[in-house]
Amino acid sequence: MRRFGVELYDRWTALWNGDTGLAGEIMAPEFRLRYAQAGTETFDDVRRPGELADVIAGWHRRRPGLRFVAEGPAVVDTEGDDGTAPHGVVARPYRASFTGDDGQLVSRSGTDILRFSGGRITEVWSVSSGAGGRTFY
Repeated sequence: MRRFGVELYDRWTALWNGDTGLAGEIMAPEFRLRYAQAGTETFDDVRRPGELADVIAGWHRRRPGLRFVAEGPAVVDTEGDDGTAPHGVVARPYRASFTGDDGQLVSRSGTDILRFSGGRITEVWSVSSGAGGRTFY
């Protein structure tokens, strides 16, 4: 079951890297996003996979070259090995990089915590290093 959580997080990262078709595969039909970082207010009202795909595509249009990578080990707590679809939580640090308006590379670190049920993400908590891009690990 740990492997399921890690693979789900990897697919979440691929979604953020622009594979927006994954939204309909990994997100529950309705979900909650909770982002504790500046400039993410748009996510407060996103509840459906298509809405999330649109917002992510918009971020990529504004920040060409935006790239997310998982960093460090995943923490996974899952259940569902009795033949039911897995449910649980996976958390993992990430790094996002893009070229800033001044041409310099900007990197920000954070942690995403994904709650899933029936094998699909139902809730996300995301905390980043802040607008200054300070890394914390």
